[in-house]
Amino acid sequence: MAHIALYRTWRPQSFHDMVGQKHIVQTLQNSLREGRFSHAYLFSGPRGTGKTTTAKILAKAVNCLNGPGVEPCNECDACVRITEGTVMDVVEIDAASNRGVDEIRDIRDKVKYAPTEVRQKVYIIDEVHMLTTEAFNALLKTLEEPPAHVMFILATTEPHKLPATIISRCQRFDFRRVSLEEQVERLRQVCADERIECDDDALAFIARLSDGGMRDALSLLDQIIAFSGARVTYDDVLSITGGMASDQFERLVGAIQDRDVGAALRLIDTFMQEGKSADKCMESLIYYFRDLLMVKMVPGSQALTERILDVKRFAEVAQRFSSEALIAMIDTLNYYQTEMKYSVQPQTLLEVALMKLCSQAGASSAPAGGTSAGGSPVSERQDGVVGQLMNRIQRLEEQLSQLLKQGVAPAAAGPVSGSSARPAPAPAVTKKIEKLDAYLQGREDPAFRNVVQQWSQVLGRVKELKITVHAWLVDGEPVSVHDGNVLVAFKSAMHRETTEKPANKQLIEQALAEVYGQPYRLVTMMLKDWKAAADQAKPGDGPKEELQLVPEDEGASGGVKEEWINEAIQLFGEDLVKIKED
Repeated sequence: MAHIALYRTWRPQSFHDMVGQKHIVQTLQNSLREGRFSHAYLFSGPRGTGKTTTAKILAKAVNCLNGPGVEPCNECDACVRITEGTVMDVVEIDAASNRGVDEIRDIRDKVKYAPTEVRQKVYIIDEVHMLTTEAFNALLKTLEEPPAHVMFILATTEPHKLPATIISRCQRFDFRRVSLEEQVERLRQVCADERIECDDDALAFIARLSDGGMRDALSLLDQIIAFSGARVTYDDVLSITGGMASDQFERLVGAIQDRDVGAALRLIDTFMQEGKSADKCMESLIYYFRDLLMVKMVPGSQALTERILDVKRFAEVAQRFSSEALIAMIDTLNYYQTEMKYSVQPQTLLEVALMKLCSQAGASSAPAGGTSAGGSPVSERQDGVVGQLMNRIQRLEEQLSQLLKQGVAPAAAGPVSGSSARPAPAPAVTKKIEKLDAYLQGREDPAFRNVVQQWSQVLGRVKELKITVHAWLVDGEPVSVHDGNVLVAFKSAMHRETTEKPANKQLIEQALAEVYGQPYRLVTMMLKDWKAAADQAKPGDGPKEELQLVPEDEGASGGVKEEWINEAIQLFGEDLVKIKED
């Protein structure tokens, strides 16, 4: 009973043995039957799907002493020696280690000579995308006009890296991932012939882990047989691969739904004590939530039967969550999985991700029956939306207040969408922003010239403190100074808003103080607004940054005017509103 080299033992020796690539096998067999060979083939697809194996079978089929035929006989001297790799006219080259132009030139020089042992010279270039640009150029002419006795078979997992000129000169065959059902059937056949007892759920788990690669599935089975002996169980597979059983995930999901952070962290600690890795747990957890989402969104799909053994049990768990909640949880796990690649403490990130899921579950879980203890999910969502809108309004009011204190004019607001209130005629009120006038005058201040001269040093210091803040600040330019403030005008509203965040603003003001030797506060506005204000300010007439509100009806009564004047005073403050009579 062999426990090693199962892939070599069970490597297909004929097209009939190929698993999951019927479309390719049928095409190649038809061309062999009719004697219509191509001078160059391109086999592309995921790893372990049979690209190199198919290339060798094709090399045997065209050189079989009893052929060429739709299948190699695997008994003649040519077939046996090609299988053993001892035929000099069938050359397999690893482009990952022979990627230079010299190796390809050597091939180009040798293809002109007729084969000495078989009827057709075959060059199998594996991982051909690794060749250099010069090597591709050297190969191009040979592919374009090869001798009649030469066949090239290029194999790659990344066909998009090949030049279009190479692809256009080949017959391309795209290998597919082997389906789970076909993988399980082949694994069951291997176990039967090797006299190994193996549970069906263990074989299904092995097939899922291989991600459609038959070679990976056989290699994993080989490893598990070496561990467990004559009988392979589901627990053996979990132990070897570091996987997690569905019931373990179910307990973890229950803790997340109950917002029981302690229970979730204890389960993670148990997994770590069992020798499971944090990144593997994260990957398995993402797949589990993906399966829950699939069960909920597309019940009865073929994709479910391939990945999920007990669909009914998954459906019961999926009913505890809404589809939106599952999508949000997958997004959260995916974010932390990306961060985990660069972390020296992956377990900590896994624990933080679970805490985040527990906090999300409180507002988004959907118990059976469609309602929660606090009311219907619809009303809860509405309350959440209203709360978000109220918070946003509060933030906008705070920003408006801050802008008024800084002397920057707020944008004119239009009528609220959907409101029944009719826009009233605008009275003859002039709003004069006196602080902006001061900033316009500040352009002539010697302190402003000093600010401009050393602005590049400010940018450099900000870059040293935090490069991301520098990326936002570089969009702005200083336009004036006044009363210890540096006014910076931005082209992009997004850049301006980001620099206004408290942490970023504090960092920039720190850089200002270090460069200029005195504390400066940062004030921002849009560059287009600043230019408009500067254009209105005429030399000798004093500052003119005013907003004229002209009434629609020139005959409006004085009472209406007085009402609008009062509203303007309440909105902007008495100090910022001046009245001009027509």
